[in-house]
Amino acid sequence: MLSKHITPVVSLGIMAVSAHTFAQTPHRPNIIYILADDLGYGDVSVYNPQGKIKTPYIDGLASEGMRFTDAHSSSAVSTPSRYGILTGRYSWRSRMKTGVLQGYDYSLIENGRQTVASLLKAKGYTTAVIGKWHLGLDWQLKDKAELSKEKREELYKPGSLITNLPPAIIDFSKPPQNGPLCHGFDYSYILPASLDMEPYCYLKNDTLTSPLTGYTEGNDLNTGATGAFWRQGLMAEGFDFSDVLPNFTRQAVQYIHDKAEIKQPFFLYFPMPAPHTPWLPGAEFKGKSGAGSYGDYAVMVDYMVGQVLEAVTKAGIEDNTIIIFTSDNGPYWRPKMIEKYDHRSAGIFRGMKADAWDGGHRVPFIVKWPKYIKEGSVSNALTVLTNLMATVADITGSDSKKLSTEDSFSILPVLLGKSNVVPKQKAVVLHSSRGLFAIRSEDWKLIQGKGSGGFSTTPAEEALMNEEGQLYNLKDDPSEKNNLYTTRKDIVKKLSKLLETIKSQKK
Repeated sequence: MLSKHITPVVSLGIMAVSAHTFAQTPHRPNIIYILADDLGYGDVSVYNPQGKIKTPYIDGLASEGMRFTDAHSSSAVSTPSRYGILTGRYSWRSRMKTGVLQGYDYSLIENGRQTVASLLKAKGYTTAVIGKWHLGLDWQLKDKAELSKEKREELYKPGSLITNLPPAIIDFSKPPQNGPLCHGFDYSYILPASLDMEPYCYLKNDTLTSPLTGYTEGNDLNTGATGAFWRQGLMAEGFDFSDVLPNFTRQAVQYIHDKAEIKQPFFLYFPMPAPHTPWLPGAEFKGKSGAGSYGDYAVMVDYMVGQVLEAVTKAGIEDNTIIIFTSDNGPYWRPKMIEKYDHRSAGIFRGMKADAWDGGHRVPFIVKWPKYIKEGSVSNALTVLTNLMATVADITGSDSKKLSTEDSFSILPVLLGKSNVVPKQKAVVLHSSRGLFAIRSEDWKLIQGKGSGGFSTTPAEEALMNEEGQLYNLKDDPSEKNNLYTTRKDIVKKLSKLLETIKSQKK
């Protein structure tokens, strides 16, 4: 252990069910995982009461469950974070070492790789994903003979926003070969990637719902990827950018009502496409925040979360449903936006989306499970989104030794109020968009390099910095302002060794 300081859990109380008794009686609750896109820690008003965005529905969820204050996405950008959520593995163990995928990329989840969906399916669950996929699809080509395996690998290099594979050689009349149905989901209704990346379309059960006969020249292209920004590209017939978030919510609500009538438990993975760009708040949400169109869009996200919560209540399944709410990474909120709106999307934390600093990956994380999780409880336990797989395995009585992951640890003892820390989790490894590693153990955080490793600083700026790395004590310095890298070499050495041990683990 690297520190004697462990922040206590606040207001957990004593639960009626012991961890030992729980393990002896596996449960099969419905599980709904709501994943916001680019929503910052400080964008949720229960986390940041001084912020300019009010989120009453998410706040209400927190009042009925457990709110985590030290939860992190494993990556500071979208695709690798989503890979970690579904596989329980850090994405840098995959072929993705930097950046994100695009709408025409190959699947990042390896063939045969266990996912949360496949684990739950094996336990008798019906499984669905409704929302933004962003994990690759393996589109079929018009003439496969023209692309050798080597050429395919050359064309699909993660980490660039340039479309490497020309859509002209894709046969859109054929379904992609490696979508959600190949990774444990019984049902899928998805957007291939982000709502600012082509192709702009829906796929239902890995099949286009409308042909890609349209084309958009893009929108707000000179805004610095803010506002109602999206790139040029192919678009499905009748595709409406402003209706994507409401449409996905309607689909999720309908799925909940349909499955509530069946006794079989269900897992709904609901990765929302917002408040990621394009920022497209509906008319009824415009002007509802003090943070411009982004803030208004975040208010709309909160309302859509409320629609899902209401659906669960109306369906009469609230008592037997776990609802998890979180975000895939930190917010895209530059310093000039903080100055303009006096709103800190990342709260007190340094940096933004893509960064190794906490603003890039510290996320809101709330879990509700009536009768098992104490209402209004708050946990300071350090956790990471890769922990979902081990947690649902623990809940459903799956054999944890059979999990094909090195990086997932059950948070069930924390949820039940039986532990202040995640058992067996020695540290959390964090990753920036440019591949900068960080490791967190108790109060200490080591970043193995200069600067943010993401959007807040450039490689040129980082080259001018003095220290070779960064070390922060987050208990004393949560905003990462006081670099102790040169004065606490003992901690640097211990964390570096621990990081190498974790990186070398294989399963």
